[in-house]
Amino acid sequence: MECLLCKQTSTTKKVRSRFVKVAKYETDFCPIYTDSSINALYYTIFVCPHCGFSYTEDFSRYFPPATKEAIEEKVSSRWFPQHFSNERSIHDAINTYKLASYCGALKKEKHIILAGIHLRIAWLYRITQNAKQEERFLRFALMEYEASYSTGDFIGTRATEAKILYLAGDISRRMGNDKAAIKYFSLVFERQKNARETSLIQMARDRFQEIKHEQRSRTSTASFIR
Repeated sequence: MECLLCKQTSTTKKVRSRFVKVAKYETDFCPIYTDSSINALYYTIFVCPHCGFSYTEDFSRYFPPATKEAIEEKVSSRWFPQHFSNERSIHDAINTYKLASYCGALKKEKHIILAGIHLRIAWLYRITQNAKQEERFLRFALMEYEASYSTGDFIGTRATEAKILYLAGDISRRMGNDKAAIKYFSLVFERQKNARETSLIQMARDRFQEIKHEQRSRTSTASFIR
């Protein structure tokens, strides 16, 4: 890889595609791999061993004015030579994502890019069963998805309006905010009637019905107790 910031080259690792076998996806698209010891999520982030700049393949090559200087001051000048080019543990992976999140914020990357990074950190914390940190980064992801939706900075990326609304709904649901979740899921199937993303619309309907069922169950239980 050639670092976007310092232009020096180094190596990084990726999991070969033929070894990436997903058993299923959770409702927020977190992949559950058939072999838990081979997790492609660990290797999404490239960390330059020379300057510390960390990023994904989705980062823009463009640096807005003054952002290079900010990264050099706050990251590179404090960086001591290290690399993540060997096999990564889940804790290594979390650290690389956090570095990319910080670098992305300094670089003023799109909200949609930062949202994806925060969501993946939440997934990794879910694997470690650290519910507090998972919720913390789900909250960060939700803020970025909402900002991306309101500014439209997802346009031209692989993300779609329907997927952003769906993820905002699913994250809200996971955080216990049923009201916000219902709002976002409703927007998916109200505004996307002619969309081709039929499976995503159905997922939104399923989550919507699950929330309604849970609410009815809670109401019935409360009435029975009284």
